[in-house]
Amino acid sequence: MAESDYKFKRNSDARGRRFGCSLLPGPHGSPGRSACSVSIRQAGITLIELLVVVTIIALFAALVGPRLFKHVGKSRATAAKAQINSFQTALGVYKLDTGLFPTTEQGLQALRTKPDGVERWDGPYLPQDIPSDPWGHAYIYKFPGEHGDEPDIVSLGADGRAGGEGEDADILSWTSKTATNEK
Repeated sequence: MAESDYKFKRNSDARGRRFGCSLLPGPHGSPGRSACSVSIRQAGITLIELLVVVTIIALFAALVGPRLFKHVGKSRATAAKAQINSFQTALGVYKLDTGLFPTTEQGLQALRTKPDGVERWDGPYLPQDIPSDPWGHAYIYKFPGEHGDEPDIVSLGADGRAGGEGEDADILSWTSKTATNEK
């Protein structure tokens, strides 16, 4: 058998990359092993293709990223309001059991551990420890409150100071929305 009897036809794909297989003759004229190859130059992606993909990803991140992060502040304010509502519900049950709301000194911790001198406490009234607000600050609890017969509960927002606008606005238990420049 001649060496040309063992060669297969060379082929190329749609991008012009050449590939092919050939049979290398074995010992004593027997069929041997297959040798397949792809040109190293054409085996991967080019630098230009890589740069185009990276540029598209960067443009996408630059356009979409700020829109996504704009909503993070709103979601934190919503979470703070939900936590305050949870505290108000637990405080209502506390008052039904004990006849009073916790004092300012007893604070929200009275919902988890029985304060000294309180009769008919049947807690804990919250399933977990008192959480910090979504920005990592402690909630402010005051009873008697200045805004009605119920306790005042306040989250000071992202800046941790009274007042503010946007993400820095205080979240107040006596309003249904965030307040600006209160206190």
